[in-house]
Amino acid sequence: MGKEAFYRCVECNEKAAELHRDYSNGILKITICESCQKPVDKYIEYDPVIIFIDAILCKAQAFRHILFNTSLNIHWKLCVFCLLCEAYLRWSALHGSEQSSDPADIIRYTKEWEFYGKFGLAALELAAFCSGVLSFLWLWESRLQGRSAELDLLLRALLLSCYGKVLLIPTVIWEHDYSPLCLGLIKLFVLTSNSQAIRVVLNCSRRLSLVAVCFGLLSETLTTQTCRKLQWSIQDMWTS
Repeated sequence: MGKEAFYRCVECNEKAAELHRDYSNGILKITICESCQKPVDKYIEYDPVIIFIDAILCKAQAFRHILFNTSLNIHWKLCVFCLLCEAYLRWSALHGSEQSSDPADIIRYTKEWEFYGKFGLAALELAAFCSGVLSFLWLWESRLQGRSAELDLLLRALLLSCYGKVLLIPTVIWEHDYSPLCLGLIKLFVLTSNSQAIRVVLNCSRRLSLVAVCFGLLSETLTTQTCRKLQWSIQDMWTS
């Protein structure tokens, strides 16, 4: 079967040829894993809301169901949507003290190039984070462990595990005064989800996934600082 390599038991991560068997009269029977003697994927009978809740709780079973046993392919759309929300928050922070009820001001602000700059910065930081994580894991798997890292699947897992950034949506919609603590907690939740996604894809230890996430975070921080220094240098050139 073409899909045989992609099915995994959500309990023990062993490969499976099928998730269920379709009998006559529409009767379906969930396949039992030969390794752990449990259903290969119990989530095929669950409501999507329950699956989403388990994913929020960072359960490995829910992550395996989403990454291996579904054809969910919204990681790029989710990535762009989250980047737009993050860029808007950064852009609005620049004009937070310039609130005006004049529609002309609102139109003028929406046309400012600063928003696109913030979007580009957020995208660059995400690219640096993913590049740092993938580079570290590729080095660890191929050079130290002698195995080939599944970079495509890892990238998809990293982007999907950034779903925690959707918590920024209420801030964008209601224009609430968000606090650094709130944004810090969202960032921590996203990093925790990233770590769990790495563990599920590579079936590795928690320590390795945390080190990979820290390496990506370091790469993101260095990129942010470099961009800020470059921005300050450009501003100094214009003012001098």
